[in-house]
Amino acid sequence: MLPLTQNTSRRPIRIAIDASNIRVGGGVTHLIELLRQADPATHGFERVFVWASESTLAQLEDKPWLEKRNEPALEGHLLKRLLWQRRSLPHHLKEAKTDLLFVPGGSIVARSHPVVTMSRNMLPFEWTELKRFGFSELTLKLMLLRWNQISSFKHADGTIFLTRYAHDAVLAVTGALKGKTTVIPHGIDTRFRLVPRRQRTADALTAVNPLRVVYVSTVDEFKHQWQVVDAIGRLRAEGISIRLDLYGSARASTLPRLTEALRKVDSRGQFVRYWGAVDYKEIHRCYAEADLCVFASSCENMPNILIESMAAGLPIACSDRGPMPEVLGNAGVYFDPENPTTITDAVRTLALSAELRAEKAAAAFRAASEFSWSRCARETFDFLGMIALEHPIRSGE
Repeated sequence: MLPLTQNTSRRPIRIAIDASNIRVGGGVTHLIELLRQADPATHGFERVFVWASESTLAQLEDKPWLEKRNEPALEGHLLKRLLWQRRSLPHHLKEAKTDLLFVPGGSIVARSHPVVTMSRNMLPFEWTELKRFGFSELTLKLMLLRWNQISSFKHADGTIFLTRYAHDAVLAVTGALKGKTTVIPHGIDTRFRLVPRRQRTADALTAVNPLRVVYVSTVDEFKHQWQVVDAIGRLRAEGISIRLDLYGSARASTLPRLTEALRKVDSRGQFVRYWGAVDYKEIHRCYAEADLCVFASSCENMPNILIESMAAGLPIACSDRGPMPEVLGNAGVYFDPENPTTITDAVRTLALSAELRAEKAAAAFRAASEFSWSRCARETFDFLGMIALEHPIRSGE
């Protein structure tokens, strides 16, 4: 990260954040934590304006330097919001005398410079993953998003990536970008941080108190829950006392596939259970009750669930795809998420060795300390400040 040069502009910097399309999930969490941890004055910023829906703004802490703005169009459907971004937002930027537009959602609509955006979704940039959805409405949406984000990244004066993997994979599609780029990972809420627990030996695992494996994730084509269910069934057949708890919402098209896997492996729900969606405020409890985590996704930009599991002090059997090895390093036991045999081998290796579980849990817990929202906020505002000072104001261009 380049150091922020001293602010030599005639007045302190004003930043606008277009969060009009940030409404649920990780995008909202990122915005909340970014502004909660930020100290804009230390980076040369006088004021931060945020345009968003009422529900999103209500979750942002009040700050003396923060101005929350909402308009009726931001409560409407996507087309209304896009028209507002294109036609109205540039005028608001001029009126507020902003020096920089930050679009954390990834897609730039308003004609404005300087502008910084973020890469948040890898699905549009990985053909192998896109093909899992076949010819569908979702595929069309992802293709449109691919086109839009390629255009946005090429238009931006700065682009933030969450992992080095995402940076390299996206640039392999877009080619070199004219704007500056940086890698700034997300942080972890402190409620997830748990000191690694003492690991029970394989002999101490019983039918009444088995090794408790958790997989927290939306049920989707690239999350491979059915392969994990298959692997746990094989281990159970080998006589290993083990159980699997699955948490996460499911799309209508993928739930039947998981249901069928559950029926084949454990129709009575004795050692594999799917609990459905869990409120984000309660997810940390899922990790706290587990002995081991499985993460089997094959497509991620920033695997938040993985770093949460690391912070929770759990040994982890992990997919070897995407940015997972970059994030987890040598603190995990890896597998091919599309091959239940390799998943079986990875989980078995951990299940049979309390010493290895303890070693990997401790290493994952240490690695998780690198991911904090304070670091994310500091590095993000450093980058935004640098872009603002290096580019003349051309809002509404």
